[in-house]
Amino acid sequence: MPSYAILPYTALAKASLSTHVRRTGLVYLLWTILAPFRLIYIPGKLFVDGNAAATVGNLVAHETLFRLGIATDLMTGVVSLVLTFALYQLLKGVNRQWALLMLLLGFMDTPLYFFNLINDAAALILAKGPDYLLVFDAPQRGALAMMFLRLHGQIIGFAEIFWGLWLLPLAVLVFRSGFLPRVLALWLVLNGLAYIALSLCSVLLPNAVGTVSMIAFPLQLGEIAFMLWLLLMGARPRRGLHESA
Repeated sequence: MPSYAILPYTALAKASLSTHVRRTGLVYLLWTILAPFRLIYIPGKLFVDGNAAATVGNLVAHETLFRLGIATDLMTGVVSLVLTFALYQLLKGVNRQWALLMLLLGFMDTPLYFFNLINDAAALILAKGPDYLLVFDAPQRGALAMMFLRLHGQIIGFAEIFWGLWLLPLAVLVFRSGFLPRVLALWLVLNGLAYIALSLCSVLLPNAVGTVSMIAFPLQLGEIAFMLWLLLMGARPRRGLHESA
């Protein structure tokens, strides 16, 4: 894979770079489509806050939808790995050390995706109440199912710190790339700090997560803006820039 940051911007090199940037944008778009399904849609559709019986009833009545959420999380974890590697390949020529740091931090949330699926699987098993769980009555199974769903949410809170940290070296690479707008780098930093704040808040001040989420939402659009630039604009070398290692 060529190190684009040290290639002369001939028409051929620029075309090759733009193609790579847009392909990376396509992977980012896929991740952006998949990730909210289990994270946002499923809880909004099936979970009833403070009502274990209603939540369990929804899991049983809409088992296929819930299983689709589990499958989507599996795919999100895989696409996350591909995306992190694609960005590493794209930006390693800018600075290999920063690119490696981005790769490592971006990888760290993927095991949490897969580990977290255990909580969803446990909640579904409890909701369906197979014979070997008859030692627990229905309210007990419902309470345990709700506990596993809450654990799923808590692990998402833990994972957010990596969602934020990996954006910081990515921002440095975007800033130094020479072919991506520096304003996107600033937005990615703010996006990263917003995720870190949300993660710490979920541990230290859980009752304030809703308020912090509303404040952080505009900052969290940085990744969307970055993805759209990659997908739609490709590489736009800054005028007068001479490529250097």
